[in-house]
Amino acid sequence: MSRRKFPSSGHTPKPLDLAALNGLALAYLGKYATTRHKLRTYLRRKLSERGWEGEDEAPLDAIVERCAELGYVDDALFAEARGAALMRRGYGVQRVTAALRGAGIDSEIAAPVREMAREGALDAALAFARRKHIGPFGGESIAPEQRRRHFAAMLRAGHPPDIARLVAFSERGASLDAA
Repeated sequence: MSRRKFPSSGHTPKPLDLAALNGLALAYLGKYATTRHKLRTYLRRKLSERGWEGEDEAPLDAIVERCAELGYVDDALFAEARGAALMRRGYGVQRVTAALRGAGIDSEIAAPVREMAREGALDAALAFARRKHIGPFGGESIAPEQRRRHFAAMLRAGHPPDIARLVAFSERGASLDAA
């Protein structure tokens, strides 16, 4: 069953004006924690779907900056929250960095979050290992090939090779402390 974007009556939506664009921005911000980049991308998509009523170009940057001034969009807060959530799920600094880059977070704003991820690297790796039953949280006897797969999974999760190796090749029940 396919869905149609608009009713079958042939109705096309009215082009957006400034009030409608502001309304869309606020509705989006009411639903999602987001970044300036993601908000701008959303508004750009809505403009391409519906068109712009004005003669000049739509003031996307002004709307996004106004939302940031009002505190509705805070890239630094978003980066911190997203980084912390990814680390709790067991992802390493590379995955955290990639997620922030994908969300349009500026490198300078992401720097403190990357540092936080580096400092908590072993804890994040252990959280991932616990969730995936790897290394100290794995089975009694694990074949070398399985340990190599666990190591590869740790690398894909964004952990540095030294930490991934330490965790993936640890014996069941081994105590690994961040020291």
